Amino acid sequence: MSTTPSEKKNTFKRRDFVKAAGLGAAGFFIVPRHVLGKGFKAPSDKLNVALIGAGGRAEGHRDALKGENFVAFCDVDDARAKTTYEMYPKVARFKDFRKMFDTMAKGIDAVVVATPDHTHFLPTLTAIQLDKHVYVEKPLTHSIWEARELLKAAQKHKVVTQMGNQGSSMDCIRDTVEWIQSGTIGEVTKVHIWTNRPVWPQGVPTPKDKVAVPSTLDWDLWQGPAAIRDYNPAYLPFKWRGWWDYGTGSFGDMGCHLVDPAYRALKLTTPRTVEASASTVWVGDFVEANYPDSCPPSSLVKMQFDAREGLPACELWWYDGGIRPMRPEELGPNEEFGSWDGGVLFEGSKGKLLCGIFGEKPTLLPTSRMKDATPPKPWLKRVKGEHQQIWAEACKGNGEATSPFEYAVPLTETLLIGNLAVRCYDFKKLQPGKTATSWAPYDYPGRVRLDWDAVNGRVTNFEEANQFVKREYRKGW
Repeated sequence: MSTTPSEKKNTFKRRDFVKAAGLGAAGFFIVPRHVLGKGFKAPSDKLNVALIGAGGRAEGHRDALKGENFVAFCDVDDARAKTTYEMYPKVARFKDFRKMFDTMAKGIDAVVVATPDHTHFLPTLTAIQLDKHVYVEKPLTHSIWEARELLKAAQKHKVVTQMGNQGSSMDCIRDTVEWIQSGTIGEVTKVHIWTNRPVWPQGVPTPKDKVAVPSTLDWDLWQGPAAIRDYNPAYLPFKWRGWWDYGTGSFGDMGCHLVDPAYRALKLTTPRTVEASASTVWVGDFVEANYPDSCPPSSLVKMQFDAREGLPACELWWYDGGIRPMRPEELGPNEEFGSWDGGVLFEGSKGKLLCGIFGEKPTLLPTSRMKDATPPKPWLKRVKGEHQQIWAEACKGNGEATSPFEYAVPLTETLLIGNLAVRCYDFKKLQPGKTATSWAPYDYPGRVRLDWDAVNGRVTNFEEANQFVKREYRKGW
């Protein structure tokens, strides 16, 4: 399918992304370990690993990497990290990652960052600049600018990187890519992706109560580069995901998992346009709540991708907060439509394919097609072991990372562009001469379709959106 001059102008290919980031002609998906030579150790050696974030989600990383050598734990909350500390009583402990690096950087080979979204960037950048391999929880960063900076740093320092979207190491995602790219359902021009998130409060008022900070928690360090707020249990240990200062909402939480199959199978790059709609919270009859600090309870995002690498232009639709696409007519009344977490539905010119993210096999619709369908001959390499172990082995020269920053950064950027549309949908400005209690009090930009300039990393048609491309860092950070 050919592209128009306008489409060619707006198409942002993988090689363009690398060039735009000032990185030259680097590989996009996987960088061979022999290219990323720093920190190389003999395969028989163990990595000296530091965990930044030692409780909560970090416990999964701790257990997956138990075959390596832990040399440092860093967590701002002793209570949250208690289990890890008790399991490894002799490992050095820190609350501030900066002090950890100042004290023992030479003894660290690799770093796992498993903190809230807003504190991924700085410890990761520091580790990379010290030539440490890094594994970072998803989404990679809190802002688009941060993601691009990490890609530049990783390429410069030639370290092994991995984002924590563990589905990228599973066979199911390779099965999906092969079904789609083999042409079984024809040309895909639309994909629907949904999640049950948020499973935490969103669309809620910013807490005003003064609450004592737990004695085990360093609240100032937890906030990191974000603006200072009073401590409140409404923010943590898990609910931070629903606050724009700290999290990236449902799209950031689950998008790295659920969008991953489509991103790979359809060879997606960066969307040319994005628009969204979001649920409204009402606190009275015709009285709308204005909670700008909190992500909306639910949202719908539409992204438009140009034609690329011989594939037609396509739309990606994202649904969260209990919203789902319409049930396909090819699906039987008692057949499951996705999993508890969500699902992905590809619509092609010759049929539809349904898949999940954590081990679920892709399924042609109607499901009766699976009886006679011949699966495509596998051509993608399957990998063994947990996602974290695959990264650790790559650090030691054995194999390759499955979600390196060359892949994870454009994927993360795509999700964060979607969040720009969600935030701008609820962007309100008072009309001249109106008050917040007047009828039709706000001048809504409407369902703003944002035009994204991928080369320069900015929205071109709605300047207000660009304030969210890069956050303002608190003094000292």
